[in-house]
Amino acid sequence: MNKEDQVLTGFRELYNKLAWLNKTKMEVSLKGYKSSEVHCIEYIGKNADSNVTKLAESFYMTSGAISKMTKKLIHKGLIESYQKPENKKEIYFRLTEQGKAIDKIHNDLHKEFQERDKEVFEQVTDEQFEGVLRFVEKYSRHLDAEIKKQGLDLKSEKE
Repeated sequence: MNKEDQVLTGFRELYNKLAWLNKTKMEVSLKGYKSSEVHCIEYIGKNADSNVTKLAESFYMTSGAISKMTKKLIHKGLIESYQKPENKKEIYFRLTEQGKAIDKIHNDLHKEFQERDKEVFEQVTDEQFEGVLRFVEKYSRHLDAEIKKQGLDLKSEKE
């Protein structure tokens, strides 16, 4: 296996192990909520004036798919929509108290997982972190260029 294959396989295996290890605790703590819903709640909690366009871009989904999800979240009482007095056309979202509670559970779980994995990250030097981050950014820019070159609309591809 060449180095490129080793890196990609390593990233994939790492992600799969992490998802598998965290899955049960997430499902128990966030029972009744899909992962996509929880991540939408997280995004809205962290980003003021979230709207369908911003969410679609962030999650590489179509506006239609995001509209459907936000309607479900409104129906579940997790988010609410609002408009600004100066812009009656655009609809924005914010968390309700129930949405904030789900977001807190999710954030607390991430902190717990980070604490569990802390010993590994404490052994990584700043130089090693910088190298990994440079690689991830470079590879991400390459993939962005490939997507653009192929004329792919990532939002509709991921729906």
